[in-house]
Amino acid sequence: MQNNLINVEEGKEIKLTQFSKGAGCGCKIAPKVLDEILRTSISAPVNSKLLVGNSSKDDAAVYDLGNGTAIISTTDFFMPIVDDAFDFGRIASANAISDVYAMGGKPLLAVAILGWPVEKLPAELAQKVLDGSRKICEEAGIPLAGGHSIDSAEPIFGLAVSGLVDIKNLKKNNTAKAGDFLFLTKPLGVGVLSTAQKRGVIKEEHVSVMINQMTQLNKVGEALGKIEDVTAMTDVTGFGLLGHLIEMAEGSNCSAEINYSALPVADGVRAYLTQRIVPDATYRNWNSYSTKTGFEKGVNVMEAFNLLPDPQTNGGLLIAVDENAVDEVKGLLKKNGLEAFANPIGRMTECGDKIVTVTI
Repeated sequence: MQNNLINVEEGKEIKLTQFSKGAGCGCKIAPKVLDEILRTSISAPVNSKLLVGNSSKDDAAVYDLGNGTAIISTTDFFMPIVDDAFDFGRIASANAISDVYAMGGKPLLAVAILGWPVEKLPAELAQKVLDGSRKICEEAGIPLAGGHSIDSAEPIFGLAVSGLVDIKNLKKNNTAKAGDFLFLTKPLGVGVLSTAQKRGVIKEEHVSVMINQMTQLNKVGEALGKIEDVTAMTDVTGFGLLGHLIEMAEGSNCSAEINYSALPVADGVRAYLTQRIVPDATYRNWNSYSTKTGFEKGVNVMEAFNLLPDPQTNGGLLIAVDENAVDEVKGLLKKNGLEAFANPIGRMTECGDKIVTVTI
């Protein structure tokens, strides 16, 4: 959907991406820098109720409510990745809610986080952003129950989301096992497509591909949480498939193999890569992960270098599955309209010299 509003006073088309230096989850701070920011010598008090917190690189915090269930708490926000305000609100909201699904949970409610340059952009555009958010929250079956706004230099939007999960269904990103099969529920490349849009070279047919993917809720995560032999799960966002798989593998004391030819790639992405249309965040990600990655002979390393660390906004779920549950997971994906993603993209392996090895 592209339905850019017109600034009546100036008679100019307003393109939100021109008001931000970053785009979507590509706004994330580089992994190496983030590690430095999070490093601390201050010891936190032990809280036995905190099931998931800062000690792991997971998608959300999880707190035991004491009755067999836990609350999931997460927040996510970024600068515009598309020009249309309504779509920006939808994408940012779907991306934030995804963290709850990635833990196997059910979202309960959301509150908005809005930063708006009120002297540069009209308030009616911010209202469109919020309407887009309301639309996605409605699809997720939750209320947009409040929020907070500030006058900022660049447009920023996101949500803080609370969810609920039965503790026995809680999925983490650091509990995979060697031998598990890996599944991915969305194609790669939205970072490339969004960069093509910002540069004004994207084809019209690829705009809808990009927006449809980034507004698609990862609802299947709640159902996957109920499968015991889904051993680990996370969503692929700003660090790209490579970064989030490395987090899963390192946290699980494993390595992983990716079958490069099995990876789903969004329409148009490879053509833009030949034009050197790559987000800046791709290079930041690669600089953080290159020494942990190996390639077998025959892999198109240059293309893989641009695709595997491509920052995804509301990307797919990365799922580690014990071989005993592979058929069950395939059936669930097909039942939820994800038949195109019902084949593994790789496997977890015993810990090796490289954390991730890319095979042909």
